[in-house]
Amino acid sequence: MQSTQRREKVIQELSKISLPWRFLDAVDGRKLHYPIPEYPAKKVKKLLGFDLTPNEIGCFLSHRQAWSECLSQNITTIIFEDDFVLLPHFENVIETLLSQTENWGLVRLQAIEESRSHTIQSFPEYSLVRNDGDPLGATSYIVQPKIAKILLEHATQVYEPLDHFLEHYQKHDIPMLAIKPYPVDITRVESTIADRPNDRKPIKGFKKNMRSINRKLDRWLSKEPWFPK
Repeated sequence: MQSTQRREKVIQELSKISLPWRFLDAVDGRKLHYPIPEYPAKKVKKLLGFDLTPNEIGCFLSHRQAWSECLSQNITTIIFEDDFVLLPHFENVIETLLSQTENWGLVRLQAIEESRSHTIQSFPEYSLVRNDGDPLGATSYIVQPKIAKILLEHATQVYEPLDHFLEHYQKHDIPMLAIKPYPVDITRVESTIADRPNDRKPIKGFKKNMRSINRKLDRWLSKEPWFPK
């Protein structure tokens, strides 16, 4: 029932705009058969410090599937998760971005937390910015095919939450820009990643030291380390 209700809400939101859209069935991490080839659990635990949840894994694989569609169709694509509200300036933002594709490759349209940023380009009602920190979330962003190709090349394995991966500039060398004020709102909706622990905090002490050692070893021994510096 919840899935049906969410789909109806998505239809209601997207009916507000004139852009073409379609559903892409998500990967349900709870229905995957373990071990998952794309998810090396032991290595993730060593280098990340905690296990990803089934829904986090499914979320990552779902977005990876969307990047494949973006690349195969060779069309700039807006990717949504199923928990969003479009704000009045949304379509104007998209029209502006599509008219200036040389200035960006990946743009965040939503965020969970506020982050300080510096302006790249100003428009009358909004700005194209680069966030100074990771504002979290991947409910909505727009990506060009050439960038989807790079993301796919660096996402053969699932090793961190999808929103962190998108902001992982040192890994894929793609600056994730953003539009502020964000044209997509998620404050009035409930996240679908309900199994992410609410009390997941930065690891400390011995566990943090071991993670640092494992990351250093990975940088020395791996041709493509997961967490390069």
